[in-house]
Formats: sequence, structure tokens, C-alpha cells
Amino acid sequence: MKTTQRIMDLSPRPKLRLSEIDRLIRIHRILIPPPARNTLIAMCEDGTFETAPRPNERSPWLVYEDSFLRWVEELDG
Repeated sequence: MKTTQRIMDLSPRPKLRLSEIDRLIRIHRILIPPPARNTLIAMCEDGTFETAPRPNERSPWLVYEDSFLRWVEELDG
């Protein structure tokens, strides 16, 4: 298998930064008022959002897009 084929076989899960999640919540008015950054971080820590591994605590939180969309669907019941 050639290198290019191997790269194309990869299907990484898209990840969103917390700033993008905050922006999406505001633009689409998912929650009014939108949660504070500390609340979003707590949702990452308690497992509400599935996050990518962080190499150290100064690394940004990266949330898998599908877990964010699942959370939005659960809000609608």
C-alpha cells in the first residue's frame, strides 16, 4: 500500500475548540444565555463532551464534533 493510500484511508474525527463551540451556541441560540467558559470546561471534565487527549494542561480543549452534536440532540429530548 502506498503512503498516499494509507493517508486517504485515515478518517480522523473532526474536533472543535471550545471557542468554536461557544460561537455555535451563540449563533444558533442553542442555549440562552450561553454557558460560561468555565461551564464548558466542566462539561469536558465530567464527560458530557468527549474530548481528544491533551498532552498537558496548557493544551486547548478539543471536543469531538459528534459528541457536541449528540449533546445538542439530547437537549431537544
